[in-house]
Amino acid sequence: MINYLALLTALTLSGVSGFYSVYGLTAIFSGAFWPVIFMGGTLEISKLVTASWLYNNWHICPRSLRYYLSSIVIVLMLITSMGTFGFLSKAHIDQQVAMSTGSAEEIKIINTKIQFEQESIADLDKQLQQIDSALSKMTEKGRAEGSLRAGDQQRKTRDAQVFKKEQHVKNISTLTTDRIRKESDVRKLEAEVGPVKYIAQLIYGETDTNQLEKAVRLVIILIVMVFDPLAVTLLIAANLGMYARRNGLTKDNVRSILHLDGVEL
Repeated sequence: MINYLALLTALTLSGVSGFYSVYGLTAIFSGAFWPVIFMGGTLEISKLVTASWLYNNWHICPRSLRYYLSSIVIVLMLITSMGTFGFLSKAHIDQQVAMSTGSAEEIKIINTKIQFEQESIADLDKQLQQIDSALSKMTEKGRAEGSLRAGDQQRKTRDAQVFKKEQHVKNISTLTTDRIRKESDVRKLEAEVGPVKYIAQLIYGETDTNQLEKAVRLVIILIVMVFDPLAVTLLIAANLGMYARRNGLTKDNVRSILHLDGVEL
């Protein structure tokens, strides 16, 4: 049972790794999307078949072909790892771009609009003060017919200015609500980067931008180092286990199988 579980795990790991790899390669060669997908998928299947064939036919395979196919499997693992590295790196870069140019840029635009509205309100306040001052002077001069007409005109102008001020205040309220929403989005993105910051602090003792990028690269490299190699190793282990079970071999027999041509496999 464990052998079939190992085989299933190996195929699952290889499938996930292959998907990441092919997706990462399409990002590198974006001008040939579908050809890269077909090529990457074919290479991924070829790698597994080659590794399995090598194990089952190692003792009858000519030395030159054995070394060639072994080197091909290693190169294919490197290609897969490179694609996986590209996929994970792109995911991190997209996240950084979203933080720096998405909601963050919209917040800057909103702040500019709020500043414009505030300046407009300040100008209206000055105009209202001038109108109030003019009305006070008219009141002091008496209630002559000309003063009354001028006063009525000033009051209409004042009411219009007050209405404009109220519109600007409403605009500021709407913009402030939008800014709070965008700031919340930025905080959510920053929270997603939080675990990486803790890793950077654990390894480097600080969390500036350079150390954060180094920590991200380290995590990606560790994932790449175990992803595809583990899939191939598990595939070989599953082949070994099924071969031993099929032929009724003991642990000592299996150990002897691992020594072919005087070389330990």
